[in-house]
Amino acid sequence: MVEAQTWTTRRGSNPRLETEQVIEIPSTPTGESRYGGGGGGLFSLSPTITTGLFIGSWYLSNIGVLLLNKYLLSIYGFRYPIFLTMLHMISCAVYSLIAIHWLELVPFQYITSRKQFFKIFGLSGIFCFSVVCGNTSLRYLPVSFNQAIGATTPFFTAIFAFLITCKKETGSVYCALLPVVLGIVLASNSEPLFHLFGFLVCIGSVAGRGLKSVVQGILLTSEAEKLHSMNLLLYMAPMAAMILLPFTLYIEGNVLGLTIQKAKEDNFIVFLLWGNATVAYLVNLTNFLVTKHTSALTLQVLGNAKAAVAAVVSVLIFRNPVTIMGMTGFGVTIMGVVCYSEAKKRSKVTAK
Repeated sequence: MVEAQTWTTRRGSNPRLETEQVIEIPSTPTGESRYGGGGGGLFSLSPTITTGLFIGSWYLSNIGVLLLNKYLLSIYGFRYPIFLTMLHMISCAVYSLIAIHWLELVPFQYITSRKQFFKIFGLSGIFCFSVVCGNTSLRYLPVSFNQAIGATTPFFTAIFAFLITCKKETGSVYCALLPVVLGIVLASNSEPLFHLFGFLVCIGSVAGRGLKSVVQGILLTSEAEKLHSMNLLLYMAPMAAMILLPFTLYIEGNVLGLTIQKAKEDNFIVFLLWGNATVAYLVNLTNFLVTKHTSALTLQVLGNAKAAVAAVVSVLIFRNPVTIMGMTGFGVTIMGVVCYSEAKKRSKVTAK
C-alpha cells in the first residue's frame, strides 16, 4: 500500500495537515487500562513486551510488503502493479470489515453525508495514484533507492501545504528540508541501477503521499466528519478498488485470466498474492496498534529508522549493488528528515 513504504504517519505542528494515514488517533491510554487490565492472551504480557511485539510486527509487515512487492513485480515476473494494488485494496476492505465488525478493535463509524462520501472518494483517488506509482517504481528500482526517495515525503508535504493552504513554516524547518533533497541528488547520481521512469513514478508516489496528507487535513476537518484511521481505511479501500478496476482492465488487459492461468501452472503465485495482500493490511493494522500503544511521534521516529533497515535488508536479500556515495546520500536524507522532525517540534513549542 500499499503505501507500504507508502502508508507511514507523519505529524508535526498541525496534525490535520500532516497526517498521512490517520485523521485522529485517540490519546494514548495509561496503566492497565491501556493493555486490557490483566486480560488473557497477548495483552496479559507486560506493557514493555507487548509494545515491543507490536513494534516488531510493524517493522516486519512494512519491510515484508516492500520485499514481496519487489519480488513479485521485478523478479517473479508478475508485471501488473495496478492489479496488485487493487488486490491490496480488496484485502484491506475485507480485513478492515473483520477487524471493526467482528473483532471490534474500534467502534464503527458511519458516513454521515453525501458531501463526506465524495470527500473520502477524492482522497481514495489520490491514494490510488500514490500506491500504484509506488508499486510500479519497485519494478524498476531497488528497494534501497525506493526507500531513499520515500524519505522525502516531508518535503512534498511542506510544499503542498504552502501552495494549497498558504501554511508557512519557520525558517529552520525549511532549512532542514535542504539536506533531504541534497541526499536524494547524491544518491541518484551514484545509483548503479538508476532508471529514469522508475525514478519519476517513485517521485510521483511520494508527491501523492504528501498531497493526500494535506488534502485529508482540509477535507475532513469538522468534528462530524472525523473518522478513525481504521474506519477511514474501511471506506477508502473499496472505493480505491473500484477506481483501479477500469484502469487495470484497460492498461493491463485480461490480467485476471492471465493470473488464473498462471495459478494453474504454478500454485505458488496464489500463496504469493494472498500473502502479499494480507501483509499489506497488516501494515495498517500494526501502524494503528503501535501509535495507540506508544505515540504518533514514536511512530515517526521508528519510520525514519525503518527506511534504513528496509534498505539494508533489501541489499542483503536481492544483492543489488550500492556505492559509497549512494549510501552517503541516503544517510544525508535520513538525517535531514530527523532534523526536520526536531525543527517541527521546536516550532510547535515556540507557537505555544
